[in-house]
Amino acid sequence: MKITNIKIDSSIKIITIITLIIFAILIVLPLIFLRVSKESINVFNLNNNNIVNSSEIIFPINGKVKIYRKEEDKIEELDLEEYIMGVVASEVPANFNEEALKAQAIAARTFYMNRRNDPCKDAKNKGAEICDTTNCQVYMNKEERIAKWSSSQAEINWDKIKKAVLDTKSQVLTYDDLVLKYPQFFAISSGKTEDAKDVFSMDVPYLKSEESKGEEIAPKYKTTIQIPIGEFINKINAKYSTANLKKSNLSLLIKIESYTESGSVKEIKIGDKTLKGTEFRELFNLNSTNFKFDFEKDIVKINCIGYGHGVGMSQWGANAMAQNGAKYDEILKHYYSGVEIQKIKFTP
Repeated sequence: MKITNIKIDSSIKIITIITLIIFAILIVLPLIFLRVSKESINVFNLNNNNIVNSSEIIFPINGKVKIYRKEEDKIEELDLEEYIMGVVASEVPANFNEEALKAQAIAARTFYMNRRNDPCKDAKNKGAEICDTTNCQVYMNKEERIAKWSSSQAEINWDKIKKAVLDTKSQVLTYDDLVLKYPQFFAISSGKTEDAKDVFSMDVPYLKSEESKGEEIAPKYKTTIQIPIGEFINKINAKYSTANLKKSNLSLLIKIESYTESGSVKEIKIGDKTLKGTEFRELFNLNSTNFKFDFEKDIVKINCIGYGHGVGMSQWGANAMAQNGAKYDEILKHYYSGVEIQKIKFTP
């Protein structure tokens, strides 16, 4: 009897193991492959915990934005649309066309929804979601912003921005039913925006190079900085010791190796060191990576076109489109390829 029972127990164990293996093959593995496939398509969702799909674009009906005011080192809580008004008022000129202001409002609201799910480091350390600096998006409250406008236009400016924000209330950008994780925007392009892979080394399907006309009137469209040759050489040699730059070989040892689709510097060779255009821009605090050199006897001139990283929506380009009759949805769908506009769902 004991031997028989042992055989029966062994058979049951074998059958159980085989059943588990079959279950894994038929059920578990396909789910794993589906997950990998989804992640490989949405390469910009680097952390699955931060994915927000359309059914989860939710905000508590009485919820508040928790913003870290860095200079004052404090947290403020305020209504969502009030926060967006402060961002739009801080990020773009109030004399922009209303449709451009609406486009900025939606981009700013989309940016916040991502920070709500994935707070910036400075804010998170303080128990907030988002900060008020360029690390996230600039924010000033009504009183702060009005104080910086001329008294005769201040209330008119605020009312204009308030209307643009409320006209787009609760609207955000989505791609494949996911709220945009990278709703990038910047000030001024050089005539085309940048592909994200050239700037951030990340292939994002909705951040491709797009034409952006009419920005020549922007105040910082073209800029030039002049650097004494000695200072220019010392700064590079201090950062890159193998560059070995000298006044006698300066123009020979600096060569632009490649350009992005928009015409900006992608790679630049200095001596035997190859840098990204973004690295060189950061080294000399340039307005953009669309730059050219002019070597003179005692100075180096660096001429730039555009202002900002160049990825996503150009704010001045959006205004130019609006001035030519484009509506806010047309502007957004031009700068963010393949996106849709959906509304946040407010829940009790």
